[in-house]
Amino acid sequence: MKQDIRKNKRLQIPQLSSEQKLLYRKIVFLLAAGFCLTPWASPPIALMLGILLALTHENPFDRISRPAAKYLLEASVIMLGFGMNLAVVLKAGASGALFAVGSISATFILGYFLGKWLKIPIKASALISAGTAICGGSAIAAVSSVINAAESEISVAMGTVFVLNAVALFVFPPLGHVLHLTQAQFGTWSGVAIHDISSVVGAASHYGQSALYTATAVKLSRGLWIVPISAAASYIFQRQQAKSGDIIHKPQVPWFIGLFILASVVRTFIPEVASWSPVVTHISETGLTLTLFLIGAGLSQRMLKAVGWKPMLQGVLLWIFISATSLGVILLVVR
Repeated sequence: MKQDIRKNKRLQIPQLSSEQKLLYRKIVFLLAAGFCLTPWASPPIALMLGILLALTHENPFDRISRPAAKYLLEASVIMLGFGMNLAVVLKAGASGALFAVGSISATFILGYFLGKWLKIPIKASALISAGTAICGGSAIAAVSSVINAAESEISVAMGTVFVLNAVALFVFPPLGHVLHLTQAQFGTWSGVAIHDISSVVGAASHYGQSALYTATAVKLSRGLWIVPISAAASYIFQRQQAKSGDIIHKPQVPWFIGLFILASVVRTFIPEVASWSPVVTHISETGLTLTLFLIGAGLSQRMLKAVGWKPMLQGVLLWIFISATSLGVILLVVR
């Protein structure tokens, strides 16, 4: 009996202290982040790796990685501008602008009626519509600041858009090949129908260099709509805010889009820049891959629990609507 007890004691695995567990999580996180900087990591792999770590180990650098993902994304997009000729940016932006007015307006109108039908709180419904119509989390953050949305409403919208944005990164490239879309068609479609710029770039980069440039220009041109949409949302909700005594904030301006255009101008008119733009573009794409990892690692179980079936249904229906209608128009107009 005593020998059995001693044997069992030897087989017992020592329990790690809280400090040791935290150190283990940090090491795993940093190793995964380092892998995302290697040529073996692709945008979908990086996003999935971040999500798996978030759900199994939690993010030990949560307070740092969230703002880091935001600034790394903006810096990577600006650097991507050094690889794009201004004519390409203007052409792609102009073609995307043709879809912007109609698709954004239709998405908000449909989102309003879906929200009423599903009995979703009006602010949460408006944030889901904004994230789908414009540019995902950036639009949600901007609009939520001017309508004073509650944290729970922001979490619902962010969680809904995050899940669909992750799905798009895996679904769109295979669909593009099945439909035999050209580089220009796929780039335009991605820029219109995928929520966040990070997944837009991730999906388009898998499809081709031309698709990447087109998708980036189209998405960033839609991102400029953050300002007028935020102003409109502020005006619509200001009566309610005035009654409750809430402070009305100014819309957040996406300044990095202007820097992206400036980088493209420099690339176009200074010939020397073109010689080293491929290196900058590679750094940008690597930064965007790491950004997707950080975004995936920012997913929390609290955010997932906040998303009920009704907000998710609204997000899915809006996404199907904007994806199908934009694809139909693109097939007719873009070659």
